[in-house]
This record gives sequence, C-alpha cells and structure tokens, in this order.
Amino acid sequence: MVYKNQINLVSIILPTYNEVENIIPLIKEIQRLVKIKYEIIIVDDNSPDQTSKIVLAFIKKSKAKNIRLKTRLSNRGLTNSIKEGIELSKGNVVVWMDCDFSMPPFVINKLLEKIEGGYDISVGSRFVKGGQFKKAEKGKKDSLLAIVLSRMMNYTIQFILGNNFKDYTSGFIAARKKVFKKVHLRGDYGEYFIDLIHKSFAHKFKIIEVPYICLPRSRGESKTGSNLWQYLNRGVKYIVLTIRLLYEQYILKEIP
Repeated sequence: MVYKNQINLVSIILPTYNEVENIIPLIKEIQRLVKIKYEIIIVDDNSPDQTSKIVLAFIKKSKAKNIRLKTRLSNRGLTNSIKEGIELSKGNVVVWMDCDFSMPPFVINKLLEKIEGGYDISVGSRFVKGGQFKKAEKGKKDSLLAIVLSRMMNYTIQFILGNNFKDYTSGFIAARKKVFKKVHLRGDYGEYFIDLIHKSFAHKFKIIEVPYICLPRSRGESKTGSNLWQYLNRGVKYIVLTIRLLYEQYILKEIP
C-alpha cells in the first residue's frame, strides 16, 4: 500500500554554472546526509570551468547509479535548468538548491519531513524564526549590502502579495511533483521563485517555511550580483513582477 504522504523517491536537482569547486563536495555531503531514497540530477549550463567534465568523471569513478548529468547547450539559464531537471526527475518529490554551500545539505531532511507531514511545498527560509544570514568574513564573496537589500526586498514583496510568506527569494525548496502539473515555472533568475510561491498559494497548495542559516559562499563567484547597481536592477525586476502578479490575479482574474 502507498500512503498519501509517502515519499517514494526524492529527485535532488542541482543547477550549476561554474561550480567546479563546489559540486563534488556538495554531492558527497548529500550522499552522506540525506536519509530518504534519492537520485541526484546535475543540470549544467555547459560551464566553461568544466563543471560537467568533473561531474562525469566522478560518476564514472564512483559508479553511482543514482546520479545523472545533463549538460545544456542551448536555452540556458537557471529557470530553464530547473524545469529540465523536473522533466528528467523520476521521484514523486523534487528538491532544488544552490550549489555553493550557502544552503546546508542537512536541511534537505527537514524539508522532506514537512512533505511527509502533509505539506505540498516546503521552503528553506532565512526570514522565519530560527532562520538568518551568517555574515561573511572579510574577503568572502557575500556582503552586508546583499543581506540588507535582500531583507528589504522580501519585506516589500510580502507587503504587496501577502500570504504571510517571508522568503519569496529563497530558491531552496522541496515540492511534490504534482505541484508542477498546475504551476509552470516562468521568469528569470529569482523572479521564477516569487511567481512559483504566489501561484502555489492561489492554487491552494499547502506551503510551509523551514528556518535555516544561510551561509556565505566561500568558493567561486556569486550569481546574484556584486555591486549596488546590480542588486537594485534585480530588485526593480522583482517589484515589477510582483505588481504584474497582482494585476493578473485581481484584474484579469487569471492564474497562469
């Protein structure tokens, strides 16, 4: 008998671009920590740093049958990588996360516990009680500017969209596969997650936030931004999207 909330297989999707320094240590941590039966799908955007090459060598050497690599040569980008990972997944639950160790792999188990408890979507959150940013040490890739602007942006999105949801730009998630039969990912880096959460609430899926401590990237370059202009430019896109979502739902009376 298959119980309603049982997880038969978890598909852990790791979208990568220039993560050659992080990806193998991350895979090994997932192998060590994740308790439920899983598969790992690395979706690489043909990284010039040879991320795909090192992953393929690891798979061959370890003879791991539950690790797959997809190297994408066209239509690249974070959202499209996640979408392809979902299409390739065999599990009834999918997880995805950043590959720079800012999202601790042990939190995957906490996210999955909530799915087994009856939730459709479980999100790693920096802004609920118990969650936070760990400030970067001098010389690291993260900055106080990024932390402050991220908090301000999430407060603004929360105020506009409501739903009592805190971390609209998380990107750390476990979700039942059935969610994506109704909610189709769209939007650029970061925007897709705001869109996903808003539409999931509109479709009445059960969503919970799980606190975690976001760690600073220690290796490689951040994909989020590196200066005030880049952060502000991304923030403007988030606000434009948020207003558009309200327009679609309350003026056009539609949920794409």
